[in-house]
Amino acid sequence: MNSMYKKFTMNQSNFIFVGEAGSGKSEIAINFAKYLVDLGEKPVHFFDMDMTKPLFRSRDVQSEIENMGIIFHHQEQFFDAPTIVGGVNRLLKDDSCYVVMDIGGNDTGARAIGGFAPKLNKENTIVYYVLNAYRPWSGDVNHIDGTLSSILNISHIKFDKVRMISNPNNGITTTVEEVLEGNQKMLEMIGTLMNIEFTCVRDTLYESVKDRTDIPLIPIHLYLTYPWNT
Repeated sequence: MNSMYKKFTMNQSNFIFVGEAGSGKSEIAINFAKYLVDLGEKPVHFFDMDMTKPLFRSRDVQSEIENMGIIFHHQEQFFDAPTIVGGVNRLLKDDSCYVVMDIGGNDTGARAIGGFAPKLNKENTIVYYVLNAYRPWSGDVNHIDGTLSSILNISHIKFDKVRMISNPNNGITTTVEEVLEGNQKMLEMIGTLMNIEFTCVRDTLYESVKDRTDIPLIPIHLYLTYPWNT
């Protein structure tokens, strides 16, 4: 599995994850950072810059993330007041480390990174946009285009920096067939327009799905779980 992540990290140091609330963006970002640590090449810094929702944020499992060997950064908020995490500019231009950024879902969240656009648009950065076929904003091409265009407009990220991720997750009860059907739906919607870099699947379903799709498949462990959904 590390060889797959090695492919995605070639000549890249910064990995930015964006997507609407509920797309699974934070969970994917945490898993990606964990695999970067497992590569053992250089320090991994994780920035939680999600300011758009009160639950299911990376900071909710900060201790667990730090126990993986990931250096965690976030700034406490006062109610809904926007806050900027320190150290972003310095680390984005430091190729001796990896940076993973978990950005708040909509265009409001994207404002948090607008000031860093000159660095995010450089060659050493990839922006991953998370698509979930089971969420309304990923329901058709018009919704996807509208949401993504709004995020890019606010953040000043160039379109050619964006890579698509499919995360056909319909909750903790998601079945193998739902993963395959959701992924196929996403392929039919955007496959002729953009490539899907990889598909995410819950680690417990990985073995049952891996031989049934041609898209690179990455298992995702669920860290952001709560008593009412376990």
